[in-house]
Amino acid sequence: MKINGIVLVNKDRGISSNSVVNKVKHILQADKAGHLGTLDVLGEGLLPVTLGKATKLFDYYLTKDKIYRTIFKFGETTATLDLEGEITNRDDRVVSPEDILKVLPKFVGKQLQMPPLYSAKKINGKKAYELAREGSTDVALKPKEIEIYSINLIKQLEKNTFLFEIHCSSGTYIRSVCRDLATALSTYGVMQYIQRTRCGDFDLKDAYTINEIENGKFKIIELDSLFDYDKLSLDEQQASKLLNGVKIKYAKDGVYRAYCEQFLGLVTVKDGLMSFKLRLI
Repeated sequence: MKINGIVLVNKDRGISSNSVVNKVKHILQADKAGHLGTLDVLGEGLLPVTLGKATKLFDYYLTKDKIYRTIFKFGETTATLDLEGEITNRDDRVVSPEDILKVLPKFVGKQLQMPPLYSAKKINGKKAYELAREGSTDVALKPKEIEIYSINLIKQLEKNTFLFEIHCSSGTYIRSVCRDLATALSTYGVMQYIQRTRCGDFDLKDAYTINEIENGKFKIIELDSLFDYDKLSLDEQQASKLLNGVKIKYAKDGVYRAYCEQFLGLVTVKDGLMSFKLRLI
């Protein structure tokens, strides 16, 4: 079935992002399906699932910021930095809210972050977590620049266990934030829980469970409604040239939603010449 758009899914814990995509694809009988950013198996919350032509949006949304709610426990850690791994280190340090509030400002802004050893980062064509599980000692990960826009301590849940909300750039590892925050507190840390509540302009409150989708209680976000640009109608000759990589003249510079019987994608006009910014057909 030719379905083009995005369904916002509220992913359950314990299921992979790809499994969610395959379920939605099967339920809606879509030709193509993908997603706009992986959530770990132990993660829950917002997973935008792309259908049909919307699968071309991955690169466009790759740089969108994210918001997470997460629970960190201090005083112990695991090899995976989450509950999937066995505990590797413990100490008797007791962390207070005041201790955390003193160091949190250091984590706001652009910074270099070392990915977790157990991550999907590729090293010589192989994923880091695969090398780690094989016991390889040659897992040379490189730090990556990320940005944390805000990190807020929401509340203390129990001894050494705290709920945070983190607004960050795409590519930020929340498990690494936990590790680095624990280091700043002179202790160990493990991420116990993570929920994504926002991805770009998409919000968890607008997402649907798999059960709701199975029962037809959902809405597909149409492609052209995703972009807040002026509409530009092209004739067949103009559209044909654009689709064949030929720039065409247009008087007013800017970004537009281009149409010719259907939504073609986003076009950019610079110095009076139009070309595709995001082609969707």
